[in-house]
Formats: sequence, structure tokens, C-alpha cells
Amino acid sequence: MRLLWVVAWVCVSVAANASEDSVRSKYVQRFPDKFFLWPVLKQRNLFFDVSPRSDASKVLKYRPNNSFGVGMGFYLFEVAVELTTAIPLNEKSRATYGESDVRDLQANFWAKKWGGDVYNQNYRGFYIADPNKLVSTDAEFSKRPDIHLVNTGVNGIFIINHKKFSLRSAYNFAERQLKSGGSLVVTGTLTNLRLQSDSTMLGARYRDFFPSGGSFTQMRNTTLGLAGGYTFTLVYRSFFLNTSLALGPAHNWVYYQPQNSRAQYDITINTYADLRAALGYNSERLFAGMSYVTQSRDIRFDEIRFTSNSSVFKILVGYRFREVGILKKRAVDLVPLEIVH
Repeated sequence: MRLLWVVAWVCVSVAANASEDSVRSKYVQRFPDKFFLWPVLKQRNLFFDVSPRSDASKVLKYRPNNSFGVGMGFYLFEVAVELTTAIPLNEKSRATYGESDVRDLQANFWAKKWGGDVYNQNYRGFYIADPNKLVSTDAEFSKRPDIHLVNTGVNGIFIINHKKFSLRSAYNFAERQLKSGGSLVVTGTLTNLRLQSDSTMLGARYRDFFPSGGSFTQMRNTTLGLAGGYTFTLVYRSFFLNTSLALGPAHNWVYYQPQNSRAQYDITINTYADLRAALGYNSERLFAGMSYVTQSRDIRFDEIRFTSNSSVFKILVGYRFREVGILKKRAVDLVPLEIVH
């Protein structure tokens, strides 16, 4: 009897998947017999803002001076890989903004129902943009080579209407959205942010414009966030425009070290946002696009508002080729059977 139940469950599952694939094929085109190649221009970024909780207009923007990366990408064995190398900065840029040591490693995973990424961003050296000119100085930007920021974490996204919608069609072109459509999404994040500097984060120049708690030299924060939102792709012939926004609460465990004071600990609930936008062209063979993905976390401790942001901007142009020989296999087909099990 148990065997009959197992057989029945397998038959129902196969029938359901076949029905789902039949519906999805009317809205989303797959390319199981193609491999892709594309040149890519990309910039990853990690930055933060600091302002008093009582007056958000007194904001200081801390930015790294990092360059674009240029390289190649390929989609092979149903796995997408991009390899880039940084474009060297010119001397004028170094003189104006200083120099940043950037190490940014990220891996993305996309399926029909879900996507995610894991990352480790290690940035040393920032400059301060003062949009309201709180302090008049001869130099346009204050340089802070001593500030060190490390961001490590994992993000995930679940696409509810995956039968009629493909998010990866707009961001890695593994599929093609045939008709305009959208979906509710659920996103989540677990991140650890570590910030430290040799002197206070604000420095003596801006100290009088911020509460006393702003004179901190170290800060660590672990964020656990869950957000709901919506994504939509507008399709006109082979052109598309996608926007996606998810917003929700985030639980933060905060540690910070004020100058000349003992370490402080706090637990707060603030906000987490996931924003994505992409536009481009996606046909049977040729595809091209520009995309921007950003996640921001708002942290409030003592009398300070601290907002961190990690983002990726990308431009690419690619072409799909017909697979031959071993290229027809998938990544799991190339893994020994005992390892798969």
C-alpha cells in the first residue's frame, strides 16, 4: 500500500510540473540548447551615510573611490559566470577623492522560484561628501584613508508568480519574458557590518554638528530582515523594463565604541529595502541590458542615524550560440554520481 501511495505521489508531481511548464512556456522562453557570451562593464559599491536622528538634513556621505570593472561573462552548463578586472584610476581622481582598497566578492544564484546571493565586501579608504556645506574648507572632499568597512552576508528572494514571470530574464538573461507581467516577492537578508577607524568617524571638523554619541570609532551591526514587495516587467516586442521594490522591518544587534567611553550595546528594529531596476533588449539570439540592484539598511543608535548601502550597476551586450557536443550537458551532469547523491 505504501508503494502505491509513493507511485501516486510521483505521478501527481510529474503531472503538476508538466502542467506548470506548459503554462510557463506561454509567458517565459527558456534556452536549453544555447550557451551565451557577453562583455560586461560593472561597478560594485559599498557606502554609508551618517546624520543626527533629530535632523536628517545634516548628513555626511562616506563614499569609496572605486572604479568600474570590465570583463567577460558566459552562460554554460546552465551556470552563469562573470569575470572582471578593475579599470585603473587616473591621477586626477586620486588627488580629488583619495584612494580606496576594494575587495568585493559576490556569487548569485537564480532559479524559477527563487534567487539569492552571498557576498563579502572589504573596503578601506573613503572620502566625505558634505552636501549642505556644514563646514567651509579649501578641499572639496575630506579624505579618510583610515576608515575600514566590511560587509558580509546573504540575501534571498522568492518569486510567488513564477509560473508567468521570470526575474532572471531581466538580470542574467537566462530566460526571456514574452509578455508583460509581475509577481509579489518576499526577500530576506542576514548581514554583518563592521566599521572602524583610527580616529572618530566624524573627525574634529564635524564633531560640533552632531550629538556626543556621534564620536564613535567602531561599530558592528548584525541585521536580520524580511521584506515584501512587488516586481513587474513591461515588455514591448523584444524590449523590456523591470522594476522591483521590497520593504520591510529589520532586527539589528548593534555594538559601538564612543570615544573616551565604554562600549555600548543596543537592539533596534528599523527598515530594510531591496530595490532593483533593469532595462534592455532580449531576443532569440541577441541581448543587451543595463541594471542596478541595491540593498539599504537603516540603523539608529544613541542619537545617530546610520544608513549603509551596497549596490551593483552593470551594462552588458551578449549573444546566444547553439550548443554542440559536451556543451549540451548541465553542471549536475558533469558531477560524479556519488557526489550528487
